[in-house]
Amino acid sequence: MDQAKVQQILNWPPPRNLKALQSFLGFANFYRRFIRNYSKKISSLTSFLKKDSCFPLNEEALSQFHQLKEAFTTAPILSHFNPSLPTIVETDASNYALGAVLSQVSDSGKHPIAFDSRNIIPAVLNYEIHDKELLGILWALKN
Repeated sequence: MDQAKVQQILNWPPPRNLKALQSFLGFANFYRRFIRNYSKKISSLTSFLKKDSCFPLNEEALSQFHQLKEAFTTAPILSHFNPSLPTIVETDASNYALGAVLSQVSDSGKHPIAFDSRNIIPAVLNYEIHDKELLGILWALKN
């Protein structure tokens, strides 16, 4: 990783307004496949995108902002997809997000290929947990 670019990310100031937050989240969305539990890591930040949100960010959102900066500057250990290896799709559903990991098993163990996550829409919040888990499986297989 280019240390100058890493330092720029580490020096990124916390967003002070909606435009700055949108800029940061746009950058973050580009790298979402490389960050495990991405949707969980931005949940407090995205709440500030709502109309009439007040800045500055609260402590939870600031913590998520700093966690994301750390995730961007830590090289992920992802492998390239190999169609000849066994493939595993793992999913998880919480009360507010779905997550998935695509992995493959080789002689040296299980290696992640890609991560994906998304927030649960309000209508799904009322689902029973087993229905959320099933939704997570269907969503992961589609993506």
